[in-house]
Amino acid sequence: MNQETVMAKIAFIGLGVMGYPMAGHVARAGHHVCVYNRTSAKAERWAQEYAGTTAETPAAAAHDADFVFTCVGNDADLLSVTTGDSGALAGMKSGSLLIDHTTASADAARTLDALAKAKGVGFLDAPVSGGQAGAEGGVLSIMVGGADADYSRASPVLEAYARSQRLLGPVGSGQLAKMVNQIAIAGLVQGLAEAVHFVQQAGLDGEAVFDVIQHGAAGSWQMINRHQSMLKGEYDFGFAVDWMRKDLQIALNEARNNGARLPVTALVDQFYADIQAADGGRLDTSSLLKRLEKGG
Repeated sequence: MNQETVMAKIAFIGLGVMGYPMAGHVARAGHHVCVYNRTSAKAERWAQEYAGTTAETPAAAAHDADFVFTCVGNDADLLSVTTGDSGALAGMKSGSLLIDHTTASADAARTLDALAKAKGVGFLDAPVSGGQAGAEGGVLSIMVGGADADYSRASPVLEAYARSQRLLGPVGSGQLAKMVNQIAIAGLVQGLAEAVHFVQQAGLDGEAVFDVIQHGAAGSWQMINRHQSMLKGEYDFGFAVDWMRKDLQIALNEARNNGARLPVTALVDQFYADIQAADGGRLDTSSLLKRLEKGG
């Protein structure tokens, strides 16, 4: 990075399991970072850990920033922290750039882009994949929608926590790509759950079986990183069912608009609804196995 990029003034809004380490990587890369979080104690803890500063509102955090990052829960959360008198856009200067890492709808991205343009602010929708471990390790995959010039400005900053990043088209393209990601994961996790269930019912040595097949055509990130915890019946290792259902609903709604047929995704979404109904909403997504074990 050049010196100008290293010394950028940055606001980071949302310090959840993803945002907290992501903002930390940005600070460690040499940027001046001011954070905002609804729970102020977490923001204070972050500031002490990374020698940053805090603000009482998103607008205050965004004041005079070159780049403003958001990483919150859903469409409503995103609009809450970006719009209105205390929202980030109220504090942003003309020529600055808003980059949203929330997994939200493409419509929310387009709405925010229009609001940003009205203030002379650039906008990128840039959802991420890689989970909490990827955020902590700084090895996330970032799917970006927006203008070439805005992406070129943001890319050196994104390098702080990206293993891969790519501009995929105009605003909304990043969110659409994240839907593709979640559609693919839903089917993979259900397939892995059924494979683990079959291993157990057949009386096979699960560790031995998956040690062999994870290196072949059946292998996937999910298999490599989740088969051991699934065999042990442990489901506290990452992305929660509640959040996956939120993401799948976004994808299914978009599919209804564009005519895509997602029968497996719709079915797995209902399987996750069963997990939620059994008070498993905070379990990780591999908990689909629990449903099979109970005869679902």
